[in-house]
Amino acid sequence: MRLPIPYRPEADVVSHRLASLEGALDWSAAAAAARPWVEAVRKHPPPFWAMESLLREYPISSAEGLALMRLAEALLRVPDAATAIALTADQLGRADFEGAADSTLSRLSSAAIAMSKRFLPEGDNPPGLMAKLGARTVVAATLRAVQLLGRQFVLGQTIAEAMDEARSAHRKQGALRFSYDMLGEGARTDADALRYLDSYTHAIRAIATGADAARTPEHNDGISIKLSALHPRYEDAQRERVMRELVPRVWQLCELAAAANLNLTIDAEEVDRLELSLDVFEALAARVAAEQPQWRGFGLALQAYQTRSLELIEHVTAVARKHGLRLMCRLVKGAYWDAEIKRAQELGLSHYPVFTHKHHSDISYLACARALLSAPDAIYPQFATHNAGTIAAILQMAEAARAPFELQRLHGMGEGVYREVMKSTAAPVRVYAPVGQHKDLLAYLVRRLLENGANSSFVNQLGDETVDIDELLMSPLWLEATNPALPLPPALYGPLPARRNSEGLDLAVESMRAPLLAALSTTTVPRVEEFDAGNAPRAVAASAASFRSWRKTPVEKRAALLRQAADALQRELPRFGALLVKEAFKTWGDAVAEVREAVDFLRYYADEAERIMQPVTLPGPTGESNELRLTARGPWVCISPWNFPLAIFMGQVAAALATGNTVLAKPAEQTPAVALEAVKLLHAAGVPADAVQLLHGPGETVGAALVSAPGVAGVVFTGSTQVARIIHRALAAKDGPIVPLIAETGGINAMLVDSSALPEQVVDAVVQSAFRSAGQRCSALRLLVLHDSIADAVIEMIRGAAGELAAGDPSLLSTDVGPVIDREAADNIRRDLKRLDSEAKRLLAPVSSSAEGNLIPPQAYEVRSIDRVTSEIFGPVLQIARWGHGELSDPAEVIERINALGYGLTLGIQTRIDSRAQTLATRAHVGNIYINRNIIGAVVGVQPFGGEGLSGTGPKAGGPHYLYRFCGEQTVTVNTTAAGGNAALLSAVA
Repeated sequence: MRLPIPYRPEADVVSHRLASLEGALDWSAAAAAARPWVEAVRKHPPPFWAMESLLREYPISSAEGLALMRLAEALLRVPDAATAIALTADQLGRADFEGAADSTLSRLSSAAIAMSKRFLPEGDNPPGLMAKLGARTVVAATLRAVQLLGRQFVLGQTIAEAMDEARSAHRKQGALRFSYDMLGEGARTDADALRYLDSYTHAIRAIATGADAARTPEHNDGISIKLSALHPRYEDAQRERVMRELVPRVWQLCELAAAANLNLTIDAEEVDRLELSLDVFEALAARVAAEQPQWRGFGLALQAYQTRSLELIEHVTAVARKHGLRLMCRLVKGAYWDAEIKRAQELGLSHYPVFTHKHHSDISYLACARALLSAPDAIYPQFATHNAGTIAAILQMAEAARAPFELQRLHGMGEGVYREVMKSTAAPVRVYAPVGQHKDLLAYLVRRLLENGANSSFVNQLGDETVDIDELLMSPLWLEATNPALPLPPALYGPLPARRNSEGLDLAVESMRAPLLAALSTTTVPRVEEFDAGNAPRAVAASAASFRSWRKTPVEKRAALLRQAADALQRELPRFGALLVKEAFKTWGDAVAEVREAVDFLRYYADEAERIMQPVTLPGPTGESNELRLTARGPWVCISPWNFPLAIFMGQVAAALATGNTVLAKPAEQTPAVALEAVKLLHAAGVPADAVQLLHGPGETVGAALVSAPGVAGVVFTGSTQVARIIHRALAAKDGPIVPLIAETGGINAMLVDSSALPEQVVDAVVQSAFRSAGQRCSALRLLVLHDSIADAVIEMIRGAAGELAAGDPSLLSTDVGPVIDREAADNIRRDLKRLDSEAKRLLAPVSSSAEGNLIPPQAYEVRSIDRVTSEIFGPVLQIARWGHGELSDPAEVIERINALGYGLTLGIQTRIDSRAQTLATRAHVGNIYINRNIIGAVVGVQPFGGEGLSGTGPKAGGPHYLYRFCGEQTVTVNTTAAGGNAALLSAVA
């Protein structure tokens, strides 16, 4: 069986879960069993450093809790003292630790922190000598405190240390079992993956020395592994490669675990990897059945917060029975909730793949628990939960099912509850125990804090005595299945009928991508007739004639036509996506995103036109009315680029049409077919033929003729700075009215990275920004400026990650980087590469002389300084410079150097020092600034896009000020007393 689509109505799924639990559970009895545990924990609370106490003293919703979490996430990895001081000052300076806590120990800690803050500089300002000595002392003390915090959540920094701690726990807490989790996930390079493989191998061998091969795996300690740590491209699009390369790696670990009779669990990860993880799991299960049939320690983790968790359990049970295996299955709530919500919103999916109400997840957990307990022949259930009510419910259902099972908790969490549980039941308990360097704590710690620190979580409420025990142990089964707690992705921009978010799809779901692949085989690229530049005056005249009627069309009707076009484009997403792949050489992810952007432009400008084109009444003296109106200008020439031949083309055209102007659309020479189909769609929606005319041909002839033709009311252009200057001069040289120009012209987009940034996040952002779309975005990253203390490590990771990208045929789902647009573009890039080879340090393999067509794989160079980067290379070419020494020791000076390049389109800032990020953003002369993320993919109405300096004129496309540029302003003043007295005034004073 295959799993259902993950995007389904939440209430329907919950109703099904409730039905599956009917008659299976007496919650009142479970709550009664759990009450003494809760009372005992509240009477004898855990120590200050335990999770429950920390969350009570410093909840993550508070400034103090957030500061501690941010310091724990970043401080340990900062290699240089100056950044460590700035980070500590920034985070501690945002919170008031004086009086922030309740207990004696925490009050002492808070007082120490509050006093220490006096030695720290204000914001990003360097302290004087005496203060600097004090600041270093404060940082050292804070560092030690963070290390102590790390010890609460990491069992040991090495497997040997962790096993020593486990033996100590055995002596203190009784017969605990352990599942060791080696910190680290999401390998970016194959070298990372092999290092994690070595770590897992070493850990299994170490655990085996303390295990009893004669005992069953459920009685021995074990290990949990993450597939994302063992392969740098663990994603659905790379399925064939993953099955070929990852499965043998995991099998090596399985053989070692089987030989020692340990349990090995594959951890759960993100929703979009689920089907792929099942393919890997099933391949391994078949091999276990064939080569290690006696081993009963192979298993995987299952996330109850997924809307298809119950179907997943049914699937895993069927796999076990098919191969005659007994699998170990760990049931967890799930730890990627916020990431799953954001991904569904960004992709414009119909529903969320996870539950949005806590009680829905609780219901699902109980339904999944019952399903696991009902299959003792195939499943050994392992229930990971810190919720006392859930534990009691599991004990009740397990007793009824007479099925073996175990309970699990996280190291450093839930110790109080399990202390009481272990007194009253013989149920075995296993501790899920992270192992690794404290500086690698990030992903694990943040997920745990978010998961357990939410106001609605049991762990949080357990320590809050204002929450009544009856409320704490209230049955989730008594609550109704309700609609999502969050607006669904289509209503992201407001309750419908507000602007509807464009609908996307998940390429990792086979049924959702099938229409795209079908369209690829049926879509042809139509031939577009070239326009005779000599007919430009005639085209302008036809546009002017159409303008006289189109401008009189009510704005509401114009907007309605654009919305109809948007709906039609949404329906035809597969066909337009296939056309973009074939004509513009887009990869599928980029093609889908571009169609959605075009839909967003149509809907957004329709809304904006209705908003801004309403008359505005202005104040004035009595007996007079004053009204400000916006008016259309006339025919606009819209010159769009080949890198976004649908989105930018449609955005320009829609902006002009929405405001009552008519359009002479000159698409890029390389991509006229996409433009032709877009114009056909507008005409089919009801836009008059002469109101938007497609005039295809070379810029030097057709474009020049249109720009210079009399009667043109405005020009909107996206392309090179050089061509924008030519257009500007041509417009200035014309007689008649002064014609406005809107230009967006690319730039040398930079990203500044300091030593507090997380290298893995930096590399993800760099690779996406520099190489996605073959670097052919106006916003693409051209210049990366790294702090010297982390530069070597980050560069090495970039080299490895870029080397993992697949360059080739864009119609293949596995392709990351397609060819550049044409031979001229490829030749220009090769000339730039030849120049860089002579003056910079090459970091990636050169372009092969045998490379097919116009394919340019990712390229990277280290240059001597920022000012060596003088021009934009419009392709997948990244240049890297360093800062943090000599004249460039101050990040503000780096920004000044970037400003001096003269461009101003996009800038990335990677830092965990919040005040630094805001200060640098203020100093930058740049249109779009992105902090701690990639710098591409501006969303219509969310990140209005456009630059300054050599990067364009503004206003920003997709923003609330864009349409004003397409309009004239008209003030109408009426002397209302001309026909007699001011009746309104007379009646007011009568």
